[in-house]
Amino acid sequence: MERAELAGWLRLSLTPGIGDGAARRLLAAFGLPERIFTQPDAALREVVSQAQATALQQIPVNLQAQVDLTWQWLHAGDNGVVRRVVTLGDAGYPASLLEMTDPPLMLYVLGAADYDLTQLGHSIAVVGSRNPTPQGATNARSFARALGEVGLPVVSGLALGVDGAAHQGALDAAGDTPRLATVAVVGTGLDRVYPARHRDLAHRITLQGLIVSELPLGTPPLTQNFPKRNRLIAGLARGTLVVEAALQSGSLITARLTSEQGKEVFAIPGSIHSPQSRGCHALIRQGAKLVESVNDILEELPPLQARAAPGATAGNGNTQAEDTSEDPLLDALGFDPVSLDALSARTGWSAAALQAKMLELELDGQIARLPGGLFQRTATA
Repeated sequence: MERAELAGWLRLSLTPGIGDGAARRLLAAFGLPERIFTQPDAALREVVSQAQATALQQIPVNLQAQVDLTWQWLHAGDNGVVRRVVTLGDAGYPASLLEMTDPPLMLYVLGAADYDLTQLGHSIAVVGSRNPTPQGATNARSFARALGEVGLPVVSGLALGVDGAAHQGALDAAGDTPRLATVAVVGTGLDRVYPARHRDLAHRITLQGLIVSELPLGTPPLTQNFPKRNRLIAGLARGTLVVEAALQSGSLITARLTSEQGKEVFAIPGSIHSPQSRGCHALIRQGAKLVESVNDILEELPPLQARAAPGATAGNGNTQAEDTSEDPLLDALGFDPVSLDALSARTGWSAAALQAKMLELELDGQIARLPGGLFQRTATA
């Protein structure tokens, strides 16, 4: 992309009052953005309102700075990591987003040179709570790894909790194999990493995946941008798996957008006592498919089964594996969160004996402490 063309797209996206809908009408009427800004007022008013036509004839105050910043960013690639701007109508623009009512005008893409967004026609979004239970984080990583093991990219949002675990699981499955493992859709400009503690994870993703944003460089993590980000997660993937979610959750927004786009929604059930399971249970009541293994996802989407890498085999993603430990305390604990008092009542053990044994199991990674003095068993795949 030449600098003048980039400036035209940035001017269109930065013009106050010109949303994606008005911009698409203008592009359909006049072609590339540079041509829009050469049109007389009368021609513009045939497509947009008078206020919008007036705004288009004024250069945004921050345009030159944004052009300079973006141009420098585009030409700062290193070590096989490339930076791209993909605009509406480009050959590299993902077809799935064109089916949305409000596809973004521009996508900023950072990642491995061999991968692009057109490879995401067969992918699954994995989303969930920023504060999952230990079992929820394990489920997210295990299911993402199982999807990756059959060659399916995982799309998520780079947030803390389930998102981060999903990206890690997908990268675990890819190993050193040169393929698109995961895509992170973020709610900031690509010149910053949010949350900061995911900086190392973001670097790993750029080596075996892509990081994507529709927001201009320099955009901070503003609350209103994350629901917009969620629609892109839903739009890029073939379906969405919700691992854990409270009833008021951004993950439920992603699930709703997935359903509105005519795609499949999947949900992992959990304990009836866990607030983090209530969102998934609500989705299941509304028609989302209850998922216990990755095969439950694949059987609903036969083209994904056909897409699975030849000869690849995956763990089933089900972390609630049959217990063969014959440990009476683990049997008494079950898989629901439980208090020490309740466990004492179930086993008849003294508090001191329980605390000693629970510490041993915690150090072994077989149980985890939850807020409120609760404990939960953490099964592994």
